[in-house]
Amino acid sequence: MPISEIPTLVLNKNTHKSQSILSLTFERNPHLHHLVKNELRAFWSQTKKIWYLPYSEENIDKIFTLFHGHALIDSSILDMKMERHIYNLGGIGLEQKHTITIERFKRWMRTKRYSESTIETYVGILIFFLKYIQKRNCTEVTSKTVSQFNYEFIVAPKKSISYQNQAINALKQYFKYCKLDVEVNEIERPKREKKLPVILNIEEVKRIIDMTSNMKHKTLLALIYSGGFRISEVLHLKLEDIDSQRMLVHIKSAKGMKDRYTLLSHKVLVLLREYYVIYRPSLYLFEGQYGEQYTSRSAQMVLKNAANRAGIIKKITLHSLRHSFATHLLENGTDIRYIQNLLGHNSPKTTMIYTHVSERSVQNIKNPFDL
Repeated sequence: MPISEIPTLVLNKNTHKSQSILSLTFERNPHLHHLVKNELRAFWSQTKKIWYLPYSEENIDKIFTLFHGHALIDSSILDMKMERHIYNLGGIGLEQKHTITIERFKRWMRTKRYSESTIETYVGILIFFLKYIQKRNCTEVTSKTVSQFNYEFIVAPKKSISYQNQAINALKQYFKYCKLDVEVNEIERPKREKKLPVILNIEEVKRIIDMTSNMKHKTLLALIYSGGFRISEVLHLKLEDIDSQRMLVHIKSAKGMKDRYTLLSHKVLVLLREYYVIYRPSLYLFEGQYGEQYTSRSAQMVLKNAANRAGIIKKITLHSLRHSFATHLLENGTDIRYIQNLLGHNSPKTTMIYTHVSERSVQNIKNPFDL
């Protein structure tokens, strides 16, 4: 379709019924109407005469993904509102040329299918970097400039190793987008800390799930543990991804844009059926109060509250359920190669970490004191 014939969809941020929303407006177009109503599952406001979704980064990402090739998305009004909110942090406002570049960089990352969380992280780092060079009146960015920024902004304030690596990656991608010949690879990357994951034993997992009375919350936690899901993977699941005939769950476009299958527990299938009867999700398997995609923050709070009620004192996250799933499989004799496939790891070296936390492998070692 010629560019002149592609319809335009205007994306904006508004308020509706005291809630922040993403509004979508477009000229009469049957194809866009079908996509908005049936694929995006947006809501229609009779009073405002607009289609809308609850405001969230996930929904912004969903809109850009769904309408790619179907419509030109005009988000200029939304971007200006976000600029006023974001780009004046720290008392230093960015020059207009920088704010425009950032918005274009964001769109470039979206075309490369970066997740919204990665885009948000990279943009946040870039804002600080641009403020840094702006404050120092840098007319040219060099590898020395980046090294100084790395030390003053990251190393000296003792920010985490993972954040430092993210900052290097963010600047590297920004320079690639701007076609700037700045050598970032010369900056020495710190070695990652080799910490072992926190593992729950089976009794602790059972207590957490048993102490969760809300059916949605119970089903969510049980599914994450029983399939070894990353939180982003379980929140993107749709009803059709549950294959009850083969007792598998189809995980689509996971980390590295890879599909895979993982296990579906018979007991979890019973929970899922009970949950569906009560909540009737329409698109995503787990949805929020207004039909939007359930958020990772809400899911983390579910686990935190359940762990407190269960008397768990270990510092755990939802990812701890994934670690526990892999460890318990290993302890029950599952081949490490199968575990690697279920978890979606590229390298068996990543999966081998669970051999270091498996109780059975450690318990089988005879303590010399007992001899």
